[in-house]
Amino acid sequence: MSLGVQLDSGSFYEVFIPNLSFHTSHNRDFWGEPLLTALPTLARLLIVTDTAFDALLTYIESTIPGDEVLDAARRDAEEFGLTTPDEVTGQLLSTLTAAAASEKSAGAIAVTPAASVVGLYLLKGLGSNGMLTCIDPEVEHQRQAKQIFRAAGFSPSRVRFLPSRPLDVMGRLAHGSYQLVYGEVSPLDLNALVKTAWPLLSPGGVLVLPDVLLDGTLADESRKDRATVAVREALEYVDTLEDALITRLPLGAGMMLISRRP
Repeated sequence: MSLGVQLDSGSFYEVFIPNLSFHTSHNRDFWGEPLLTALPTLARLLIVTDTAFDALLTYIESTIPGDEVLDAARRDAEEFGLTTPDEVTGQLLSTLTAAAASEKSAGAIAVTPAASVVGLYLLKGLGSNGMLTCIDPEVEHQRQAKQIFRAAGFSPSRVRFLPSRPLDVMGRLAHGSYQLVYGEVSPLDLNALVKTAWPLLSPGGVLVLPDVLLDGTLADESRKDRATVAVREALEYVDTLEDALITRLPLGAGMMLISRRP
């Protein structure tokens, strides 16, 4: 249920109250005086919570050193209209990549048109010997990524580019050899991506699926569009994977991490 609440200051806020349905025919007696009286307090609580979160995010971002190359990569991605992870998500990618390292790992895979941004975070976590494989059919995106990686000081030998549709080439990669796979694809291709990427992970490896929770709209059973249905089917498949540890995070439109148990 969503209600509009006018605070004492005159400001108007929309308040969401879970597990309650609203019908216009119900009167004040239905809701009860205590609930209606409490709504302004609830609205204030939500505002304070949002303010605290914004302050925390601002503080975290203030502790991050400036990075001209990363800023340039973001600008390039924006010019192409590409979605990129924010700094908090990017740091998580670096940490996950480093944590999943092993002697048998062949490195990480970035399946995304925004390889210049995502790739920088992955390379930071790979260490001095890790190899990054970037897969995207758009040659221009990969050309930009090559320039960005070179400007950041990464040797060309650390990165290989496969200018192909991801699902056309991922099946040829070595199984059990990659510590992290970052997979950004159309919702309609998500299930196929998971089925192709999961065997590539080494023990302890992680499959990162950005924005797949569709801002929580998956919970709305009335949504039957192709994209939503496709994502639901993919997530149902994920639940059947053996030796998988699944984590859902409120980053972007909703991130899912699928870790292969060691």
